[in-house]
Amino acid sequence: MNVKIKSASRPETEEGLQYHLRVKPGDVSKYVLLPGDPGRVVKIAEKWDRYWKVAEHREYITYSGYYKNVFISVTSTGIGCPSTAIAIEELARVGCDTFIRVGTTGALSREIGIGDLIISIGAVRFDGTSKQYVLTEYPAVASLDVTLALMFAAELLNVKYHVGLTASSDSFYVGQERPGYRDYMPPNQIGLINYLKSVNVLNFEMESSIIFVLSNIYRLRSGSICAVIANRETNEFIAEAGVEDAIRVANEAVKILNTWDELKIVKNKKYLTPETIYEWFREYVKR
Repeated sequence: MNVKIKSASRPETEEGLQYHLRVKPGDVSKYVLLPGDPGRVVKIAEKWDRYWKVAEHREYITYSGYYKNVFISVTSTGIGCPSTAIAIEELARVGCDTFIRVGTTGALSREIGIGDLIISIGAVRFDGTSKQYVLTEYPAVASLDVTLALMFAAELLNVKYHVGLTASSDSFYVGQERPGYRDYMPPNQIGLINYLKSVNVLNFEMESSIIFVLSNIYRLRSGSICAVIANRETNEFIAEAGVEDAIRVANEAVKILNTWDELKIVKNKKYLTPETIYEWFREYVKR
């Protein structure tokens, strides 16, 4: 970036161009989908009515476009909470306020099949990044309206899904009780999967906790939907299983959220209410 940056503490240009993402106000929608994999960005955008590339830098690729007449964006976060936190910070600075993680995950129980979807209502904070922001007792929870929109979208699209708690880890290997190189496994990680199952945690992934924590700190909204590509109890792994369904559900959830947001304005409501949902559903059925 051969342009003048405001300062070392504010790494953006006078026009608001962000240092890492290379986006500025007006480039992206208030609604942003967040896949970890940069390769998933185009797969998401291809489901829209029209789309265009906004920026690409490091692990961050951003597209914007329109899905069913709703302005929508997608930005890849890379793997893990450190790079995801950067994405949330810079997207928030340019006006984004609603985030949906669209990822992949490993289920902990045989009752959850390969290709199923998991909608997370909260996350166990095994990451280190969120601890840089707030005390460990602070919960990592998804927004109610975003979670409901994801559930409604999954129902409308007739996709199999589960709802519950996820565990967000900074480690793909030993932190998720996978053997490291030469079968290394720290003693404190042995039995982790069985323990998490015993307290009804559904899955492992690597980004939801920081998305939830930052969204709550900054008074933003967030949710998470992940395709199950691995099952730790059955020891199955099928890359990309269910990813297309996760993308379809996330896109449709944005359309639903946009409708709810417009209804809240019309009704002068601060929060999503059962009345608002009922009115939306009544109109949806008519179509």
